[in-house]
Amino acid sequence: PGSVLIAAAINFLSAVLDIPTEGKWDAKEQKTKSCAEMGEKSAASELKESSGQTKAGPIKDNKPQASKNRSQAVHKNFDTETLVLTLICLFRSENKAPKNKKVTDYFPIRRSNRKTKAELKSEEHRHLDDLIKNGVEEGMEVKVIEGKGRGVFAVKGFKKGDFVVEYSGDLLELSEAKARETQYAQDPSTGCYMYYFQYQTKTYCVDATKESSRLGRLINHSKSGNCQTRLHPIEGTPHLILIASRDISADEELLYDYGDRSKTSISAHPWLKY
Repeated sequence: PGSVLIAAAINFLSAVLDIPTEGKWDAKEQKTKSCAEMGEKSAASELKESSGQTKAGPIKDNKPQASKNRSQAVHKNFDTETLVLTLICLFRSENKAPKNKKVTDYFPIRRSNRKTKAELKSEEHRHLDDLIKNGVEEGMEVKVIEGKGRGVFAVKGFKKGDFVVEYSGDLLELSEAKARETQYAQDPSTGCYMYYFQYQTKTYCVDATKESSRLGRLINHSKSGNCQTRLHPIEGTPHLILIASRDISADEELLYDYGDRSKTSISAHPWLKY
């Protein structure tokens, strides 16, 4: 493509400047000529002109007009050859010129070590799996509150979103949970430790009525609590956990909303209103 452009430029300039050339410039025929060959030809033309030699023989002093015409013709041919030489040299020097470098030619590409949101979420899920499977209950203690009974207090700070504890008990389907609830109703001293929830279009219940060493069952109710419930499935089985809904300081009582607003429940347990 570069040779074609040079040929077109030579033909155009020759027509505009009225520089005679022997036919149209052929890029294929001329591209093999080197700058040195063109330089030798130009030097030979200069030597002939300085010695007074032309194709017609030596210039005679008594014909100054003829000499002038022949000198102009030689000069025009010399201009054409000089133009060709210049363009060819420029074209070849451009091809040999170094190409623009990219930053990656000097510095290796750095791969980011930052994890994607999906990777971070997967890691968090596996971390919760381990805490639940191992029954981790750290940073809490049980205290007796006058006029209220037992309560769970933080002995360390929790950040918003931190895992606090699992509400651990028997996982029941709705029919079995209702049968147990009927049984517990026959004994007024039995407390309310049954938590109902929906998971994958089915209703389940975690029954923590049976006394145990697990602390989740002892966390009290408050509509403006500092914890909230969340479902965490492990291999298809739902687990009910409590996480911090805000930053929690040490010595604060841990509280969450039981979510029971039924008239029967509020009548039996008036503290559910608060």
